[in-house]
Amino acid sequence: MSSMSWERLLEPSRLHDAPGAAPREMGRTPFHKDHDRIVFAGSFRRLGRKTQVHPLTDNDHIHTRLTHSLEVGCVGRSLGMMVGEKLRDRLPEWITPADLGVIVQTGCLGHDIGNPPFGHAGEYAIRDWFAAEAASDHGRLDGLSETERADLLTYEGNAQGFRIVTQIEYNQFHGGMRLTAATLGTLLKYPWTVEHATAGGKFGCYQSERKLLEGVAERCGLIQRADGRWCRHPLAWLVEAADDICYALLDLEDGLEMGILQFAEVFEILTGISGGEPREYAEMEARGTSQRRKVAALRGAAMERAVKDVAEVFVLHEHALLAGTLAEDLLDLCHPDLGWGVREAKNLARQKIFRNERKAKLEIGAYTTLGILLEAFIGAAHELHTTGRSSFKHERVLALIGENTPTRDWDLYRSYRRMLDFIGGMTDHFAVDLAQEMGGRLRSE
Repeated sequence: MSSMSWERLLEPSRLHDAPGAAPREMGRTPFHKDHDRIVFAGSFRRLGRKTQVHPLTDNDHIHTRLTHSLEVGCVGRSLGMMVGEKLRDRLPEWITPADLGVIVQTGCLGHDIGNPPFGHAGEYAIRDWFAAEAASDHGRLDGLSETERADLLTYEGNAQGFRIVTQIEYNQFHGGMRLTAATLGTLLKYPWTVEHATAGGKFGCYQSERKLLEGVAERCGLIQRADGRWCRHPLAWLVEAADDICYALLDLEDGLEMGILQFAEVFEILTGISGGEPREYAEMEARGTSQRRKVAALRGAAMERAVKDVAEVFVLHEHALLAGTLAEDLLDLCHPDLGWGVREAKNLARQKIFRNERKAKLEIGAYTTLGILLEAFIGAAHELHTTGRSSFKHERVLALIGENTPTRDWDLYRSYRRMLDFIGGMTDHFAVDLAQEMGGRLRSE
């Protein structure tokens, strides 16, 4: 049976460099450079104004995509360092536990960088708009290949994130962020193209970046399962676990903050995961500590237990991870209390948070907002491609794109991808304001 090797999985070179060509610097490895490139990126900064779960909230305690990504990064760093310590004798001699920690942390920081405005509701809105176009007689999808159509009909934040880090940010269409192969492999939660999308439409690479996915897979030695599909990089499992831990536990905190959940519900789940109350909890109760601080202590204890268990399970299943045969999520292989707690947290979120009336209304509004923007930008790109000219209105629409405006000689798929780069990069507030102005709500400066 073929197996991946840590030597190749932790490849420090970048795709435009020769393998093994990464220079070493005092106190700063190539992987630390990757971390800094994500943190200083405009696309990462804009996550501060993008929905995590609750759109357009005025409560500063509620998570955005940015705060979520930072917290996932903290959990991921701990997981990577713990695993690095436990596997130290089996890793290349030039890799330290700190290196492993920062690789996972960087994968975590970038895991949501491709999310459109309004989070998952935005993804569904874009997918549904293109589905309606496919069913119409507008002809806007005519001439696209089957896989190109599938990309548009299944807009995916993960695939858009891979496009951002490899193509758009910094060195635009000349290597993007130029991250190391190891970091790119870790970032790829779904290392396959749309032909292999899961039942939920999950895939990690558009047709436009297919060659780059092949390059990452080759550098890292990922095992190929089919044309356009590879098994995951083992460290991608740690990114997924960190995301699941934060998503489940911090949704509870946000639900409590917004008055959607009751303290008793959250207390039961968090103490179930951690195995009981933290040592200082009784003293906090006696002092009359605020509910917010008590929840923070409970959440900290639950996360500590989760990180410890996940790291142990990763090491226990190292051979299956390297062989690409692991089928279960790492959390499902942990202590039953932990798996129960994460499932309960997600169930509670689905039943109460995701069905909250305010959230539902705002997500319906997201469909309207994105519908206006897609009609304007995709319509402008289609007219330019099919007629070679633009009406005055569409000229003004395309002028908003700036240096990335498509030209008449571009193929339709390339033009549409640029339109979606612009729309997907918007923050929630910018998307709402632009759509309202396009709809006729004008304002003077």
